[in-house]
Amino acid sequence: MKEHLFTTRRSIGNFLAVCTASLLAISSGAQTIGNHAAVYDKRGNLQPWTSWRDALKREVNWYLKCPATNGYPNFVAMTFMRDDYNPRLDRPDFIPATQNGMGIISYLKYHAWTGRKDPKLIEIARAMGDYLVKESLTPDEGKYPRFPRSTGIRLKFPQPPDCGSQADQPYEIQPDKGGIAAYALVLLYEETQDERYLKQALQTGRVLVTNMVAGTDQKSPWPFRADYRTGAGRGDVGSNQSFTLRLFDKLRDLGYREFREPHAKLWTWIKNLQIPNAAKDGRLWVQFFEDYDSTTNRNSWAAMNTVRYLCEEQESLDPDWQQDARILINFVNKHFTSIYSGVLVCGEQDVDTKPWGGAVSTYGAGLAMFARATGSDEFKGLAWQSMNYALYSIDNDGCPSEAVWKGRRRGGWQEDAHTDKLHNFVDAMTAFPEWAK
Repeated sequence: MKEHLFTTRRSIGNFLAVCTASLLAISSGAQTIGNHAAVYDKRGNLQPWTSWRDALKREVNWYLKCPATNGYPNFVAMTFMRDDYNPRLDRPDFIPATQNGMGIISYLKYHAWTGRKDPKLIEIARAMGDYLVKESLTPDEGKYPRFPRSTGIRLKFPQPPDCGSQADQPYEIQPDKGGIAAYALVLLYEETQDERYLKQALQTGRVLVTNMVAGTDQKSPWPFRADYRTGAGRGDVGSNQSFTLRLFDKLRDLGYREFREPHAKLWTWIKNLQIPNAAKDGRLWVQFFEDYDSTTNRNSWAAMNTVRYLCEEQESLDPDWQQDARILINFVNKHFTSIYSGVLVCGEQDVDTKPWGGAVSTYGAGLAMFARATGSDEFKGLAWQSMNYALYSIDNDGCPSEAVWKGRRRGGWQEDAHTDKLHNFVDAMTAFPEWAK
């Protein structure tokens, strides 16, 4: 059935009719979703357990109370954190670049959305930036010198040279994760005017340019993993290229003309090869998550973040942005969606289609932005339901869990629980302010 869903308005409507009928049956009895009793309307649509604004305020306030180690809030320096702010002892692995890069983006967006009233939000963003700059870079040697680490070890100040964990080998980095971290640092520089953040973003951008090769229909311009000492790659394709494109775009606009040509080359590969491939076998959309090394493992995260960028830039980047965004949405709907608690949700990847917090909220935010940018309601309802589902991860005191589908849980993988979720809610509420009421 999934092979034929979500390609037209009619198929979306048919799905919603089936989903509503099944949900009416579900909602007739008591049900718990994540950390709360489920709330449905008379038509079987999942409602928020409290307002989005209230839930996010609770979550952020919970994190503002997080104790510090070595000057950093604990969640800045560990990935697996319990609900008492202490580490899960069985998981010392850590993903500094993605977790803190997306965290900076989240806190800057939330700070702006809430009226720039609380300086503590900028303090958290700076703590994340400081960790990236001071504690999680490769040594100043080799093919990727002073480059953000994709993986590491919790509560290390700084990370040792052989800190690679999860599916990384000890001396490996992931070039695309450097793009995430560096783009976030540019945003942090623009907010604070702290030159340290710009300096590191430039270093990362220049290392990426030095190691860039021509992309093909079999390879991305950088491998998914590389030994920072020798440059030896592992995995021909890294799907997440929109953040490196964002980085080059920002640095170019700040007056660093050296990034014009790399930006053009990268966009040409994305536009002419990667996006069209989503309508085929998806081989150019494999590999994103740090804990997997399957070279055939497609994912939703990279595609939906490309949708986000297309919706932001529109014709200034791509005259065909609506068509290209739709190709990517159809790709994600075809391969990664399923129904949980009567809601169409999005999973992470081929080998794990469960709706973890980062993936499901990225999906909802991307659909919301597409709906706003195009003026079409085609995906608006799906976006709202997906984001409502993600909201159920947040407990009454603000402590979130990494995944709603796990039931009543608290804490866990911090990217999914918080740092890669908060900005998605802000984007969705910016697209449709009525959702924040």
